[in-house]
Amino acid sequence: MTERQSPTARELVLGFLSALDRAEAALCEAVPPLERLADILAAARSGRLSRSGEAGGYAYLVHGAGCRMTDLAGVEIDVDFIDGTAAFDLWRLRCYGRSLATPVEWPSEEPGPAVRGLDDLLVELRPGWFAPTGSRGVALASG
Repeated sequence: MTERQSPTARELVLGFLSALDRAEAALCEAVPPLERLADILAAARSGRLSRSGEAGGYAYLVHGAGCRMTDLAGVEIDVDFIDGTAAFDLWRLRCYGRSLATPVEWPSEEPGPAVRGLDDLLVELRPGWFAPTGSRGVALASG
């Protein structure tokens, strides 16, 4: 019997990106005023949307500059919005890993080594803050 290997940092980043995509799609479909996930911040601040609730199979909590979304399995996806783009850092990746059905601790290295080779998927908006390249606003933030 072989022991299941713990996911690498790279695999955790890829899992986080996939979970973020699913959460954004579900929330935007379930909450009509949202065209993109970053719209949730303005909607909550204006009172058009509750700061916390459930929609599209996710519990959400709008906080400070971001939003935490938790799926029915308890997987947590937390982002801050930087220039209208959903962004994450090492702390958020660690929270995601710990919330998985089989919790995973982030390897000791910083996110840099894990994101090398993911240039087609990620952009570093600020030191230590990453966003999927498919996000609206990334071209403006990086260009």
